Amino acid sequence: MKKIILVAFLTLTAFAGAYAQRVAYVDSDYILKHMPEYASSQKQLAALSDQWQKEVDGRFQEIDRLYKAYQADQVLMTADMKKRREAEIVDKEKAAKDFQRQKFGPDGELSQKSTSLVKPIQDRVSKAVQAVAESNDLDIIFDKNSEVIMLYANPRFDKSAEVITKLGLKPGVLAK
Repeated sequence: MKKIILVAFLTLTAFAGAYAQRVAYVDSDYILKHMPEYASSQKQLAALSDQWQKEVDGRFQEIDRLYKAYQADQVLMTADMKKRREAEIVDKEKAAKDFQRQKFGPDGELSQKSTSLVKPIQDRVSKAVQAVAESNDLDIIFDKNSEVIMLYANPRFDKSAEVITKLGLKPGVLAK
């Protein structure tokens, strides 16, 4: 009886081992820091963002200046003049907010530019990850920096360096 149970246990263990999935993970931030084109795209986006933010700030400063001038001149104005100046200030404020939304909103130009610059880089990384997975016969590769919570990861399963090598870059040499 003990032999039958032992044989059954060993058989089940062998089947379970045969169906075990091979898992690894990569650190996408670490990989992207090695890519010169990613660093370049981030600098481009930062410069564009700074330029547009200065324009937005300038528009709001103009509105603030107009409002202060309105408050100072308010006692000397007729009702009709007050309405015109108030409408002018409201229109400029609406235009400034529209400009800000157009540049920085969820579907704004900055978001679109970011997508157009970063998408090709992400596609390259994705293809390299897939190639590493296929060459190492891996079933699953997690991204250490994604929404999947990884409480512990053994460094021997980290395939980030292989992905960097597959991209034609040298691990440990960060892009500037």
